[in-house]
Amino acid sequence: MSGLFRLENIHFSWPGRDAVLCGANMQLDAGERVCMTGYNGAGKSTLLHIMVGLLKPSSGKVIAFGHHRQKEADFFEVRRRVGLVFQDADDQLFCPTVAEDVAFGPLNCGKSRDQALAIVGKVLLDLGIAHFRDRVTHKLSGGEKRLVSLATVLAMEPDVLLLDEPTTALDERATQRLIEIVQQLPQAMVIISHDRHFRRQVATRSISLIDGVLDGPEAT
Repeated sequence: MSGLFRLENIHFSWPGRDAVLCGANMQLDAGERVCMTGYNGAGKSTLLHIMVGLLKPSSGKVIAFGHHRQKEADFFEVRRRVGLVFQDADDQLFCPTVAEDVAFGPLNCGKSRDQALAIVGKVLLDLGIAHFRDRVTHKLSGGEKRLVSLATVLAMEPDVLLLDEPTTALDERATQRLIEIVQQLPQAMVIISHDRHFRRQVATRSISLIDGVLDGPEAT
């Protein structure tokens, strides 16, 4: 079975509301950076959450790394191998300082304190935010928090990245830096973005979520 991810005929609706996903299909292969567009409320973030098991579709299949994922236990491996950067950075950052936030994941995965601190130093340096290391997280600007959120995910060395509106609150300079970072990262990605310039610079292909289904080059 090819592909890192394959979503087959995914349906989802919130209780008491109309369906947001009505048979969505998508495949993600190694080396791809797939940019997803769609109007607000179309179900783009919902789809990312389904990919890592944070939400369960009412029907359809999530096939990740060659295996059909259904039960909560099926997604343990998926969450170890997939990094999701949430749309709201405040949902991702909860430690007092930047270094502690970035070290949290590696420490929870059994890294020693010295190993975790080495990872912190490398990731922050790679992102050009080493000077954030000892900053108080909740005092950062919105754009700074987004970069730190990305750092917390990259510290886990994921195979796949899911980025939900990564340029939100970034100024032009920070956006250009993010473009350069994304272009150099080896991970396959699904990126939700309304930023046309960003998409043009990073996407290997683009798809649109319209009326609950995905449309675009090789969406299926």
